[in-house]
Amino acid sequence: MNRRQQFLTAAHYAFLSSYCDEEEGYWQFHPMQAESPEQEASLKARHIQSAFLSKLILLYTAGEPIDSMVPVLEKLIGKYELSQKALGYYEQSANISPLAIDDWLYQYEECVQVISLCVLLHRIDLLKRFVALLDAAGFAGTDTLYEDLLSHHLPDRQDVDGWYHAVYNHLIRAIYAATKDEASALLKQYCDEWYLAFEQAPWHNSHLDGDEGSYEGYWAFEAAAIAFLYGIDDSKIDHMVYPKDLVAYARGFTPAPESAQIARIEAGQPCTHTGYWFTPAQANSRRHFKQGESMPSVSDSSWGDALWYWAGEEKQ
Repeated sequence: MNRRQQFLTAAHYAFLSSYCDEEEGYWQFHPMQAESPEQEASLKARHIQSAFLSKLILLYTAGEPIDSMVPVLEKLIGKYELSQKALGYYEQSANISPLAIDDWLYQYEECVQVISLCVLLHRIDLLKRFVALLDAAGFAGTDTLYEDLLSHHLPDRQDVDGWYHAVYNHLIRAIYAATKDEASALLKQYCDEWYLAFEQAPWHNSHLDGDEGSYEGYWAFEAAAIAFLYGIDDSKIDHMVYPKDLVAYARGFTPAPESAQIARIEAGQPCTHTGYWFTPAQANSRRHFKQGESMPSVSDSSWGDALWYWAGEEKQ
């Protein structure tokens, strides 16, 4: 086990991985205390979804190959959809959000972590499905970070000057920093303060609970996604919670030959798919290209020749 955080032992990895794998099967045949069958179904769906999220984060913490996270992410998004449906049936509200991102900081963090993993693993199809659950509940256009994480890949996102939780001040300021050095410094400051900012979260200090505890890893995936999307220099960030090799994976992404995913394109090369593309080398770079069209370079890029990443199909 080539762990990415020192708190994870082989014994704990084996315990928690097995627990996550068995959670769905367990709740198919065991009751859960609840006030009604509808509430029970909702609680079970949330437990199962949470187990898949834990397994996804655990794989990264344990040092497993990043590609191994993709099938779990696919299943996780499906579990969010089932959880939202069960919650909506229980609450008699079809468009209810599966996460109360306006009220609960740890649920907002869960939201931006899932969005960020979809971005960093280049699964924009899954990103669209997950975000649809929150947009339908009225969260579209209500939070700056939420919108800034989506604007490169989803059309017609809104420019919002306000956000729910002050914890994200430094990260949001990094996006709009006047200089590249300031952006890097703000990103680093966000990572330095990240863990203490979530002291009220259910997972905080879970590494102290021993080999049969719930620790899965502490990761500021949203910091990595912002660094990738906005071309922020993270070379001086060496903090435990910053998933540096996940950013490297996103920047160097090349899909497997049998994959339906679309590879990045270097500046000067022909566009492989008609649709929208973006480059972290330039702000507000999302634009439309036709297949065969030459991808442009960016003269002031700090990353060398511009790399263009797939941002989605034609606007609907």
